[in-house]
Amino acid sequence: MRKSVTSFIVIVSVAIYLFGCNNQSSADISSKIEIDSSINSCPKNVILFIGDGMGPEQVKAAGLYANGISGSLSFEQFPYSGTATTHSANNKVTDSAAAATAMAAGIKVKNGVISMAIPGDKKELPTILEYYKAHDRSVGLVTTVYVTHATPAGFGAHASSRNKTTEIGRDYLNGSQPNVLMGGGGHGISVKRAQAVGYTVVTDRTEMQAVDTENITMLSGQFEGEIPYEYDGVGDMPHLSEMTSTALNILDNDTDGFFLMVEGGKIDWAGHKHDLENIIYETIEFDRSVSTAFQWAKGRKDTLIVVTADHETGGLSVVESKGKGKFPKVKWSTGGHTPVPVGVYAWGLGAESFTGEMDNTDIPKKIMGH
Repeated sequence: MRKSVTSFIVIVSVAIYLFGCNNQSSADISSKIEIDSSINSCPKNVILFIGDGMGPEQVKAAGLYANGISGSLSFEQFPYSGTATTHSANNKVTDSAAAATAMAAGIKVKNGVISMAIPGDKKELPTILEYYKAHDRSVGLVTTVYVTHATPAGFGAHASSRNKTTEIGRDYLNGSQPNVLMGGGGHGISVKRAQAVGYTVVTDRTEMQAVDTENITMLSGQFEGEIPYEYDGVGDMPHLSEMTSTALNILDNDTDGFFLMVEGGKIDWAGHKHDLENIIYETIEFDRSVSTAFQWAKGRKDTLIVVTADHETGGLSVVESKGKGKFPKVKWSTGGHTPVPVGVYAWGLGAESFTGEMDNTDIPKKIMGH
């Protein structure tokens, strides 16, 4: 259901309190109904990359395979880096929903919750994507898993359970309405529903690459139920780096700026299965996506790129490098998630704040200059 004007004003007001980039008192903020102008002191463009399940050892393994040495992926060359803790409100080991909420809204919630105050009053938590949208900037969500999955949902929807994909899809289409919404189809979203609210819909790579990115304003990429693994070959589906390029070419038409979240979702899926080959290939493609964004942003002074993960999956440890182009020897400690702190890497406007130890709830606040 489309949010009422009153509900929208509440979300905007709270979002200004959480994310506003100038130092106003809570009294000043609570008295405001009009959209605040503090957005002008924030990064004009924000690109947030989340490698689902991509802990430090996943990054290391991918670098060893791709280049023969650790520390060699493109985002590891960013000038600023740190680590983030990932626990949820009710567990030292987070799930993707609680972690996404932390990175989208800056607040801890219980595992399984999508940007709602649980524990708490169960109100919708305003997200950084909604903050940018409320300030008339374009926004986008891109993922390699189905688009109503937990991580993108944390930024563009609100639900008491990540499993309420119909509700999440409705929030996308009638609520936050990201200008770009690309990933697997189904699971609460459909071509017909997206078209009904003004989206141009594409269902494979050829259709996506034929889009006139200079003139389109609303694009929904619904690529099967899920995009195939890189290691198996994606066939006629797009690579994550290609989706990232298309998204940027659409969003950068907005002269006011944009917010884009890009997720490498299948690193996690492979981690649950201890599938090293797919972890490495998915992480390398994720890194290509970061490189794509960096090439777009290089030379700009108004853009921030942040790369991180929601949690680690599998308890992966690299035991021995076998050299470039060969899969390293590894071991695993679990089939689930772990509480291992994840890496945070940053480049661009405000990147210097992403150093040392932090919590995942600090990420949206740092993005917005706190």
